[in-house]
Amino acid sequence: MAEIINVVEPTLDTEAGHCYSFISALCRAGDASRMLRLWVSRRVELAFAEKHIQIRKHFFRRIRRLQSYFLYRKLLAEPGKLFISTAGRTDLLLLDWASREAIPEKKAYLYFHWFNANDKKLSSLKAIAHRQPNLVILGPTPSVVKIFHDAGFRGARVVPYPISRRDANFQAEPNQFRHLLYAGAARRDKGFSHVVDLVAHLQECGLQIPVLLQTSPEHYGKYDATTQADIQRLQAIAYPYLRLCPETLDNRGYADIFVGAICLQLYDQSDFIDRVSGVTLDAFSAGCPTVATAGTWMARMAQRFEAGVSVADLSAPQVLSAVERVMAEYADYNRHALHAGKILQEENDAGTLFRVLAN
Repeated sequence: MAEIINVVEPTLDTEAGHCYSFISALCRAGDASRMLRLWVSRRVELAFAEKHIQIRKHFFRRIRRLQSYFLYRKLLAEPGKLFISTAGRTDLLLLDWASREAIPEKKAYLYFHWFNANDKKLSSLKAIAHRQPNLVILGPTPSVVKIFHDAGFRGARVVPYPISRRDANFQAEPNQFRHLLYAGAARRDKGFSHVVDLVAHLQECGLQIPVLLQTSPEHYGKYDATTQADIQRLQAIAYPYLRLCPETLDNRGYADIFVGAICLQLYDQSDFIDRVSGVTLDAFSAGCPTVATAGTWMARMAQRFEAGVSVADLSAPQVLSAVERVMAEYADYNRHALHAGKILQEENDAGTLFRVLAN
């Protein structure tokens, strides 16, 4: 019988949000030598064709923390490995509480997409590292991993944020500008308000630049209050060249919206200074240049490949200026983005993560 890797992702219910792209990439990188058992939301609407994938509908939104504790206790006592794919400090605490003794080597793995450190949290990390030295901490960037390494987690290591491989018949072809794009779930920290400001500015200026905005909520069909107000504001603007996409798209539909687009990533600088974006990886894979907040990981990727423009001032006139710069030289930015996508496909191959978990 193949070894089981239990993947815990309580909020996974649809194809919206980063957790689906992360889990989907991992599943496609796997093989029959390991069974990936996904512990996800009770409301999950997903199916995976791969035979080595099992779905366990488990989590209710309101009690998912309590459920996590009992699930961790169960999985730690059984054969197989445990992988928490979107880990937070609470998961470390729950694992520590759920274990009767030190967790064995190569038993529990946690992927921290980012970590907002302070003195209290660092003290907590050091205490857990002392009691649980065998926990394997994974992160997408050296700065994230350094926090855990310095706290005493000897198994802390960088593992690139996983991205699905392109289809074998994918042809990287140049394309012409079609629209501005906001991709992914609508969220305050991902600059949705700034995008709405831009749409209002386009209307005031009498411009005719097509805009496509995904407005699906990230988890459980919920928006934060600011985003809910922004969606209502969009409707009042009535910009005739705006298309809203409130539904979650399938893989093909999602990939298509990047073709000929300029992807707006006006994310909060402090939250995303070293936080990897799956949307950026998806955009470059499709040859889509970006306009991103200066000082973020997204902006650094755009600068590295000359595949987009960074903006320090997120006011609508300044963002429009950056957009017009990319539009004016779209062929060049498109070509650079296609090159970036090719390189990042290699650097962020999901097979790296799968091999870490399997070995």
